Amino acid sequence: MHRHGPVRWMATGANRSAARPGVRVAAPLLAGLLLSGPLLAGCTSAAATDPAAAPTPSPASTPSGTVATAPPPQPPPQLTQEQVSAAVGRIDGYVQDAMAKTGVPGLALAVVYRDKVVHAKGFGVRELGKQEPVGPDTVFQLASVSKPIASTVVAGAIGQKAVKWDDPISVHDPGFALSDPWVSSHVTIADLFSHRSGLPDHAGDLLADLGYQRDYILQHLRDQPLAPFRASYAYTNYGLTEAAVAVAKAKGAAWEDLAAEVLYKPLGMSSTSSLRSAYDGAANKAVPHVRTDTGWQVSATENPDPQSPAGGVSSNVQDLGRWMRLQLADGTFEGRQIVDAAGLNETRVPQIVSNPPMAPAGNAGFYGLGWNVSYDPEGRLRLNHSGAFELGAATVVTLLPSEQMGIVVLTNGQPIGVAEAVAQEFLDLAQNGRETVDWLGFFGKVVPAAALEGVSPTDYAEPPAGAAPAGPDAAYVGTYGNGYYGPLTVSARDGGLVMSLGPDDLEFPLQHYDGDVFSFRTKGENAVGLSGVTFTVGADGRASAVVVEQLNHEGLGTFTRS
Repeated sequence: MHRHGPVRWMATGANRSAARPGVRVAAPLLAGLLLSGPLLAGCTSAAATDPAAAPTPSPASTPSGTVATAPPPQPPPQLTQEQVSAAVGRIDGYVQDAMAKTGVPGLALAVVYRDKVVHAKGFGVRELGKQEPVGPDTVFQLASVSKPIASTVVAGAIGQKAVKWDDPISVHDPGFALSDPWVSSHVTIADLFSHRSGLPDHAGDLLADLGYQRDYILQHLRDQPLAPFRASYAYTNYGLTEAAVAVAKAKGAAWEDLAAEVLYKPLGMSSTSSLRSAYDGAANKAVPHVRTDTGWQVSATENPDPQSPAGGVSSNVQDLGRWMRLQLADGTFEGRQIVDAAGLNETRVPQIVSNPPMAPAGNAGFYGLGWNVSYDPEGRLRLNHSGAFELGAATVVTLLPSEQMGIVVLTNGQPIGVAEAVAQEFLDLAQNGRETVDWLGFFGKVVPAAALEGVSPTDYAEPPAGAAPAGPDAAYVGTYGNGYYGPLTVSARDGGLVMSLGPDDLEFPLQHYDGDVFSFRTKGENAVGLSGVTFTVGADGRASAVVVEQLNHEGLGTFTRS
């Protein structure tokens, strides 16, 4: 999903300039970004409204016997039809101004209120240099907004008595394992959908960048170190993907087919799919773009099929309007119960603290099952998720169930805060009748700053003064093994060294930095600019091992000469 999700920002990659640092998918984000009340969760900036005004939820029992917080009884609606209509009337102008300021090529949004799509519109173009406009039927990649859609599908499977949220993964996928055997036998669907399994942040995403497919990545999650089970939150696209795959196995179907059978077809989401091929084949689709030093340019996102439940959905705002209506109606749509209400409502219960309060009287942010869960200053439950592909997509959905209102915003530009700003502006206009915070300025700083995570502390652009010379090429050339990332091969070519990684032998030219240290330019959704490669050379003048800095965040980046 690449990074779809929370704020540190990881998407499925990042792209500084032409290659900013990394959103590690579905995010990251993304990859997503989280909104806690009016704030991006995890952000250190202060909100215009007082977060202490939100009530403290009361403890309740949740799946797997863990303790979480249940949503308090929802207050009666506070917004009037006139307030919502006024916000709808002003949001188009805000969108046009935001696009003019940032240059984001295309955007579509839909607003749902009281079981109706009251506004659906497209802005800008599908692809720079071409005239085709974005409309409400234009298909976008959703990135991590796929996660609440996936939990909706699981709720549907629960209604069909195929699974329960607290089913252990091992019941439906006996071959799955994590590094701790006890955790392997106890981790549940809910644990993985709420990112509380103990897997590290974005575990498996870098394998996807190297070209590994879903089965390999899920099998190798057992190599990842674990934090305390059900006591720590870390956003993991492939953890959630494994849970969805287990649900699909319980139904005897592929996940992509199950999503269509349980949700897309019954709801009439005819332009929605969990397969990249459907997006690629769509005649009316928004093409991804990235912002470079010379302006916006057409890009290409990685294929998110390996993590399809976490970040692989494509859709348009017309279809997503139907989905928001179903969400706000507890699984019903136009008089038909399509998704089990109890299974769906469980997705909205806080399962784990994702963002602790930053002050004694501050508000915590929670993660439910595929949703960021928070309580706004008026005491209302707020459900939110952002999606981000650093290589060219930024999306957000926010629901206020007590108001029967929701908004979804899709863009075809890399995440720079526009989608989040538009959604928050609409909520601000509806609640307050005016903008209380410069949301575009706020998110325009927070989101790009979050993408800087993972950047090397060393500036490899120029060798240091007095750099030691490298050894002869023969000292480094050879094949090095690694049980997680697979083999790494160093070859001498055209007067330099080239490193090859992954099942397709992706090539990375090495530039000498200092002594036995080289650098390479990272690629893919999680790219972070230049990163280091350090060889260990013995007394025999031959390298016995090599550490790849970008791959070593969890201590898994050491390759030993075969």
